[in-house]
Amino acid sequence: MTTTTKNKTKDVAQLKDVAQLAVNTIRTLSMDGVEAAGCGHPGTPMALAPVTYQLWTDVLRYDPVAPLWPNRDRYVLSCGHASMLIYSMLHLAGVRKTESDGTVTNQLSVTLDDLRNFRQWGSATPGHPEHGHTTGVETTTGPLGQGCGNSVGMAISSKWLGARYNKPGYELFDFKVYSQCSDGDLMEGLSSEAASLAGHLKLSNLCWIYDDNDITIEGSTKLSFSEDVAQRFEGLGWNVEKVADANDLEALSRAYRAFQSCDEGPTLIIVKSVIGFGSPNKAGTAAAHGAAIGADEVRRTKAAYGWPEDESFVVPAEVPEYFQSTMGRRGCDAREAWEAKLEKYQVEYPELAKELMQIQSEELPAGWEEGLVEFPADEKGMATRSSAGKALNGFAKHIPWLLGGSADLAPSTNTLLTFDGAGHFEAGDYGGRNMHFGIREHAMAAALNGMALCGLRPYGATFFVFSDYLRPSMRLSSIMGLPSIYVFTHDSIGVGEDGPTHQPVEQLAAARAIPGLVVIRPGDANEAAYAWRAALAETNRPTALVLTRQNIPTLDRSKCAAAEGLCRGGYILSEAEGGDPQVLLLASGSEVSLALAAQQQLADDGIRARVVSIPSFELFEDQTEEYRREVLPAAIGPRVAIEAGIRQGWDRYLGDQGAFVGMDGFGLSAPFQKIYAEFGFTAEKVSATAKRMIG
Repeated sequence: MTTTTKNKTKDVAQLKDVAQLAVNTIRTLSMDGVEAAGCGHPGTPMALAPVTYQLWTDVLRYDPVAPLWPNRDRYVLSCGHASMLIYSMLHLAGVRKTESDGTVTNQLSVTLDDLRNFRQWGSATPGHPEHGHTTGVETTTGPLGQGCGNSVGMAISSKWLGARYNKPGYELFDFKVYSQCSDGDLMEGLSSEAASLAGHLKLSNLCWIYDDNDITIEGSTKLSFSEDVAQRFEGLGWNVEKVADANDLEALSRAYRAFQSCDEGPTLIIVKSVIGFGSPNKAGTAAAHGAAIGADEVRRTKAAYGWPEDESFVVPAEVPEYFQSTMGRRGCDAREAWEAKLEKYQVEYPELAKELMQIQSEELPAGWEEGLVEFPADEKGMATRSSAGKALNGFAKHIPWLLGGSADLAPSTNTLLTFDGAGHFEAGDYGGRNMHFGIREHAMAAALNGMALCGLRPYGATFFVFSDYLRPSMRLSSIMGLPSIYVFTHDSIGVGEDGPTHQPVEQLAAARAIPGLVVIRPGDANEAAYAWRAALAETNRPTALVLTRQNIPTLDRSKCAAAEGLCRGGYILSEAEGGDPQVLLLASGSEVSLALAAQQQLADDGIRARVVSIPSFELFEDQTEEYRREVLPAAIGPRVAIEAGIRQGWDRYLGDQGAFVGMDGFGLSAPFQKIYAEFGFTAEKVSATAKRMIG
């Protein structure tokens, strides 16, 4: 054997030693963190340590000292219950902590003390990974399937950004997205929707790494999950790779390379693993899934690894050094080359470069508000879904990275961008701004979050009653502080003939119940235009625009207050004449014009009524107490709220002397005019209720 061959053999042996050392460091840190907390999920990190190690050290293009670099590969832990896995990786890789303004510090994102304080108050290591709380966590996961859905949105973003901004010699965007997922992720309907969409779009930059460990909380997956996952994904248009043993680093490397060389569609890598690997008594059982394995079993497992049995949170110096020499060096080189390229790009393509800077700083282009559309007074009016669609198109012309679509309902939701150059986002042509999500509401919403996490301004539309299908993703939009925009049309019993299955009743209250979600139900065409303006102005809250199917009058703003009042959530639309008001009429959406008609009837009877449009509780609560008291004076007790939904939420504004004209059950199938009359949505009913409140 030659000296060179001997040296190579020695190098390979040393590499294998470092690899095993690193893998066992990940495993033991995960065990120790869960054991210290007394709760958590140790088994999956113990199984997936080599899978994640190989991905990060061999493949992932990521610079730990620049964790917000725009063209970094995205790593998503969809099985968020295995959070000690990503926290251990962030610590070992030396990922730096960033401030809220994006400034990178010299501090570690996850320190050893953070690992010791897993799941504790104030720690960077909460029970499930939280975006914005821990640098390096690309999205909040935990509800199974959500990370999978988010990863599709991220992959869409990479394709769209590349199509718009890449130029010959300037490949600025080509990042790949890796999502580790579990049996539970793939059982959830969301992941099936997301996988179907990704396969249809041929997102070749997307890789899901499936931990096939045959275990769920209740026991063996044989209890509930017997499908051929590979065959399913092949049918969805995915490339499927298989790794028979999660500890086979060479096989993992081949699978990752196969993904990188595949340009025909997304890739699923199926990895057979043993949950709780190395645990003498709990490996391969449900006992290793959702609870600490116990101090005695930890010691036995460490002994099986050849690890110090009575030491906790041990990090051999060679491990972080190896991460730095692999992923760290590779990521740094890629980032520095990218930054040099961007510097030249700014000279050659200054306008496009300016857009990129605005995307990264979460700014909208100067003058974007000039896209505001105004509508003349019209008694017949139009549905707010129609006026909102015109408003969307007006603003979208000024905001190139505003893009989205609907769950196969664009003709009904009026969310198609119709101006020249808008185009359609589809397989092989990723530069369009009209998305076609298909009848996949949940995947649509999860993808919106992934797109927003990449700096885009996405919107998705469906009928309001189907907001129930996507609610978990909308909730996560709020938890993460993302400005995703949800367009919900067909907002009430005004849907008419389609009947109670399609007539939202409780959905308004349900949407308003999500903390941080801005719900806006505009009362005419001009309020709808300002609703879009308000939604686009949000930078850290999602917005739900709730719009009518039926026509409603476009109010005469020479007689009513300006529609810009919508931006304050509630405003005096029409003041009482002849003195202080005796009663307040509060309304949103299609019932605003009803309140105005009742105001006139009351005036004819000598009763002074103030009409207050309250399109958004959340925006109204943003205002000063002084303003809110000015609109709703405490001295005026008699109040009537009118809304074609349930009462829940209105009592904060109605007080002790308030009444509600609304719904307390489901609707019926009939023309909407008949339904409104039968359920008491008439000026006569409102005015009679107001008189009763006055006494």
